[in-house]
Amino acid sequence: MTTDARATRLTTRISVALHRRPRLRLALLLGLPMLWVVGVYGGSLIALLSQSFFSLDDFSGTVDHTLTLDTWGDLFTDSNISIAIRTTLMATAVTIGSAIIAFPIAYYAVRYAGKRLRALFFVLILIPLWSSYLVRVYSWKLILAREGILFWFIDKLHLNVLLDAALATPVIGGPSLSASALGQFIVFVYIWLPYMILPIHAALDRVPRSYLEASADLGARPIQTFRTVTWPLAIPGIAAGSIFTFSLTLGDYIIPTIIGDSSPFVGLAIYSYQGVAGNLPLAAAFTFFPIVIMGIYLYIARRAGAFEAL
Repeated sequence: MTTDARATRLTTRISVALHRRPRLRLALLLGLPMLWVVGVYGGSLIALLSQSFFSLDDFSGTVDHTLTLDTWGDLFTDSNISIAIRTTLMATAVTIGSAIIAFPIAYYAVRYAGKRLRALFFVLILIPLWSSYLVRVYSWKLILAREGILFWFIDKLHLNVLLDAALATPVIGGPSLSASALGQFIVFVYIWLPYMILPIHAALDRVPRSYLEASADLGARPIQTFRTVTWPLAIPGIAAGSIFTFSLTLGDYIIPTIIGDSSPFVGLAIYSYQGVAGNLPLAAAFTFFPIVIMGIYLYIARRAGAFEAL
């Protein structure tokens, strides 16, 4: 028997064995990815959370590995809870703002744009993702500054009164857009907008035209077709995009560092506790907030069918 014949026979026997044992085939296909997800990601997460049951020795500044719940007691203080609430509100506002801006763009691209215009649409959407994240954020800091192009443009349009009123508004205002929560909101929406547009575009693109034609044949007006056919089928895309915008805003610490009034966010607080204060147990415990918030959010998104649009 030649070498090629032996190789063919061995391959055939392996194929037959895998065909007869679907569980073994599934284990071979998913074993390595599951090992990565469970072993590396899940293991590191468990190792991180386990640090929260230790404490920081105030005298030596080192981690005391005696098991204790003192760190969790330090976590639920008013200041830390206000950080979690502030971050959640910003993530919610960014998600809603991104959806409001992204939906008309995606709807136009799917329903009215030709092939060339749609290709240009994708290029314009993806171009910002090809540049450095830090460069984009620092660029916006210059744009939103008092001496920036946005203030110059608003001055030319004589809209200073509206801008000053917005900056004078408590909570969202500040000395300038680059040092206000409103400026943070603008930059967050700009940075994460592509992650909202693309899932909505995918959801709208999957709406069969026959559904729209059937609705028109039954006498529905365009607004009725949109409300009863297009919008319900687009919701999973919006929910899928919201997972990206909400979770990315929730964990980001660079934008709150560069833009805004330096009010701490969850990501920035974790970075400060771990990188500046050296309090790794409290930083590990602080990860409890985004995990719980995202767990609740993913449950709601799953009920809305978000995972079907991913």
